[in-house]
Amino acid sequence: MSEKIVVPVLGESITEATVAKWLKNAGDAVEEDEPIVELETDKVNLEVPSPVKGILTEINSKDGSVVEVGALLGSVSESGSDGSAKKQEIKKTEPAQKEDNVIKLDPSKKEPKIFEEKSEKNDQEEPLVLTEEVIEEEAPKTKIEKSEPKTNPESQILSPAVRKIVVENKIDINSVQGSGKDGRVLKGDLISLMGANPQPSERKVKYGQEERIKMTRLRQTIAKRLKQAQENAALLTTFNEVDMTNIMEMRKENQQDFQNRYGIKLGFMSFFVKACVVALKNFPAVNAEINGDEIIYKNYYNLSFAVGTEKGLVVPVLRNADELSFADIEKNIKEISEKARDGKLTIEDLQGGTFTISNGGVYGSMLSTPILNLPQSGVLGMHNIVERPVVVDGEIKIRPIMYLALSYDHRIIDGKESVSFLKMIKENLEDPRRLFLDI
Repeated sequence: MSEKIVVPVLGESITEATVAKWLKNAGDAVEEDEPIVELETDKVNLEVPSPVKGILTEINSKDGSVVEVGALLGSVSESGSDGSAKKQEIKKTEPAQKEDNVIKLDPSKKEPKIFEEKSEKNDQEEPLVLTEEVIEEEAPKTKIEKSEPKTNPESQILSPAVRKIVVENKIDINSVQGSGKDGRVLKGDLISLMGANPQPSERKVKYGQEERIKMTRLRQTIAKRLKQAQENAALLTTFNEVDMTNIMEMRKENQQDFQNRYGIKLGFMSFFVKACVVALKNFPAVNAEINGDEIIYKNYYNLSFAVGTEKGLVVPVLRNADELSFADIEKNIKEISEKARDGKLTIEDLQGGTFTISNGGVYGSMLSTPILNLPQSGVLGMHNIVERPVVVDGEIKIRPIMYLALSYDHRIIDGKESVSFLKMIKENLEDPRRLFLDI
């Protein structure tokens, strides 16, 4: 008896998905609830488990095909013991046949044998590919090693000027052809290297001049939503800067006690979340959204925060941020960020945000103009912290400064509100005691 594998309900407003990849091949044994195929939706990837223990007998939807909710993906046969026995039998008989004749195939066992050969080939190909890559990378070194005996030992005696250039630039002296007496490397030989044509990149060698890859559904959705934000909202950005001295000192003074008590580090994000919540409560339009000819004011504070992953940018939600302590915020952010990077986010993790924080500073961004995460009306951009000269009480001092950017929908947020909103965030960050006193 066989059980069907169908596309499950994917979440609100999601009606179709793309088959990202099959985790099992036809004929493989599977356990009940073992992930068997991975689907990619507009928002997240999810794994579909096997309904029963048995053998994957049929694959109806190949990798890359678009499937709707309820569509048939494949089927699993519950005859696990029979299927396993047949598979073992095939494996036992194959080596003898291959020893007799490597080229000829057994006509009576064409199908299973073809599958088994494919399976064995897949098992063997991976280490072979890795070995070839190592050989290609090591080939130039081998050539250099072979040429070493030809080099006069006196050529390794370097002048102070040559030795300094070699050490500072980490040059492999054995790869340089010396023009001095007895093949000695001179300063001019090293300088001439600057005129040598660079080798093509590894990617160009591997994939050619150009490579064409179809966008994932997640990347297509990101592109579509960002373009919608530019077309549908009246985007405007205002900037300010914040002196991070007091936050950095507070973290340094209390980090060990905070970790001992709560089991997690005190980061910058909890301060920014708290400061944003205070400002959102004072300027409710920034926490609102437009729906037709109505403005919907949100009296709850679900803060989205952008997380970069290998597959693209995702924006999970920190729910009811106004009801969380510093420790709770840090723990929740760490948990959600790990889920995002491991590809384990659910649809619920991405829905219901009212305001977004984007931290480009972790990648070294000095300044940017973040784009709205529709239907939200505001997004705060954090940037890197750099020591800059600033005037404090009439004196020039060096302080750790971060530039802040607030992009907003000018249709419902006026300039006065946006500037005042960002100024309030700045004031609470520069005097973080206000966040504890809730003033």
